[in-house]
Amino acid sequence: MSTKDLLKRIKFDNDVEREIADTLGDFTDENIDEICINVSKTYSIDTIVTGKVVNITDKDAIINIGYKSEGIISLTEFDEVTEINIGDEIEVLLEAFEDNDGIVQLSKRKADRIRGWENLVKSRNEGDVVSGKVIKKIKGGLLVDIGIPVFLPASQVDVRRLVDIADFIDQTIECKIIKIDHERKNIVVSRRKLLEEEREAQKKELIGNIEVGSLVMGIVKNITDFGAFVDLGAMDGLLHITDITWGRVSHPSEILKLNQEIECVVLDFDKERERISLGLKQKTKNPWINAEEKYPPGKQTVGTIVNIVPYGAFVKLDSGIEGLVHISEMSWTKKINHPSEILELNQEVNVIILDVKADKQQISLGIKQLDDDPWANIEERYAPQTTLKGTVRNLTTYGAFIQLEEGIDGLLHVSDISWTKKITHPNMVLKKGDEVDVIVLLIEKEKKRIALGMKQLEEDPWEHEIVDKFQVNSIIEGVITKITNFGVFIELQDSIEGLMHISELASEPIASSEEVLEVGQKVKVSILNVDQKNRKIGLSMKALEGTPDENDIQAFRAAIKEKNGESSSSESEETTSTEVKASEENVSEESSPSKEESTDDSPAE
Repeated sequence: MSTKDLLKRIKFDNDVEREIADTLGDFTDENIDEICINVSKTYSIDTIVTGKVVNITDKDAIINIGYKSEGIISLTEFDEVTEINIGDEIEVLLEAFEDNDGIVQLSKRKADRIRGWENLVKSRNEGDVVSGKVIKKIKGGLLVDIGIPVFLPASQVDVRRLVDIADFIDQTIECKIIKIDHERKNIVVSRRKLLEEEREAQKKELIGNIEVGSLVMGIVKNITDFGAFVDLGAMDGLLHITDITWGRVSHPSEILKLNQEIECVVLDFDKERERISLGLKQKTKNPWINAEEKYPPGKQTVGTIVNIVPYGAFVKLDSGIEGLVHISEMSWTKKINHPSEILELNQEVNVIILDVKADKQQISLGIKQLDDDPWANIEERYAPQTTLKGTVRNLTTYGAFIQLEEGIDGLLHVSDISWTKKITHPNMVLKKGDEVDVIVLLIEKEKKRIALGMKQLEEDPWEHEIVDKFQVNSIIEGVITKITNFGVFIELQDSIEGLMHISELASEPIASSEEVLEVGQKVKVSILNVDQKNRKIGLSMKALEGTPDENDIQAFRAAIKEKNGESSSSESEETTSTEVKASEENVSEESSPSKEESTDDSPAE
């Protein structure tokens, strides 16, 4: 489309049309086209030309660059649309001559970018500091407008790891140019490098001025379980959890918050390792300085439970002052497994000061000391040999705990229950809740122990009764209660037992007592010995051989033969009968069966 045709499509008033006709005069369309072709020869694609704004519509600006056709540029390519006026001259990039609609393709944005690049590389070099506005977040970093968009990698945004770099959008920041790529026409900048250089300069100044005991301002940048890291501007200092407050704190976050500005005291500074230790509580007076004067031992005071642990409870007495009530100091009589059984958090309690160690910031407290110690006069109330009534409170393998009064128990050991019964567990004769008679045997006041006895309420049968009743060589009947590999236990009467060693079963060797005897069987035995000191009675069946009770021996021998599978023939019975008679004669002559005779009667192999 020619300029003349374009002008015909635009509606002008009559005066303008007459002015255009007078200007064109006798020029024909061919003359005008020829002039335009000659003019176009002076323009090149992808070059920047100067144009004039000849008209502005709702969406576009019409630009005359002196070519036969005008170009159209979208208003979105202008930073400030309200500042565009007809007649303004602007630089644009000629992208192409007339398109299908006869309009020249122009771009102001590209022209601005090229001019910005040219101006920037002329005035800036790598290492220069530039300022710009963050315009958007892209893959791998941010775009910053410093006249042209430049790339700020995410790793170069800050010296610390950031949660979201998009927080910098629309902020004006200073960066350092770290790379200019002329071929690709792009620039990479770094804010981190600039910050590091600034921090390095500040660090030197800080190191030169900082002193132990001086006050410094900082910002909490990180909170951990063991403390908080505080940014002092050039270096980070560690505020340990123990230096945050004189009082109790479980976690630094209870007192500090991220990005909180705080004033701290420099506690230590290691120049070589560049480490700074900070304190917050040191800004106030140490409350432990006069703790010994304020809390003398024996003083009663009031506190609040602030922490409960398995071994005790911590009680806050004053700001920054806490004491420990050990679990052993909570009750004189109750057995407390955990302090939470009688105490709870934030509970107000009365306590007694037991001990103060201000240098270690420790105060020992007691609760039970508020009451009288029931063990103080225990020896007067429960003197040894005193007979008492008590209730079985608990049973263990080694004895029974007998409650004498609320909170006062005594131990009845299993060995002190009976003189004669063989008791392996107290539940054989006692059960919880039973009311029993006991006697006090021993009191250990310091250890808070009372030893009780039950058998001591009766006379020890071993003193006279057993010795008089069970004479050596006397024959008595008993019941087998237990068979072991070394012998047989036989109950003689009312829980009095004797032991018959396996060698005392018979003259013949016996491999096992169970071959000839069984539990519950009644047998006659002879008393071999009575050991009063060790409370033992020795028994024998072998000693009955050659006596009127020898029939029992014969029955045992028959049992042995039956166990070994040997049948009892009439011939062996006659032989046995003959041997018995011979044995009786030998007994009368105070002689025993010969080894040969025993061999003849043994089962054939």
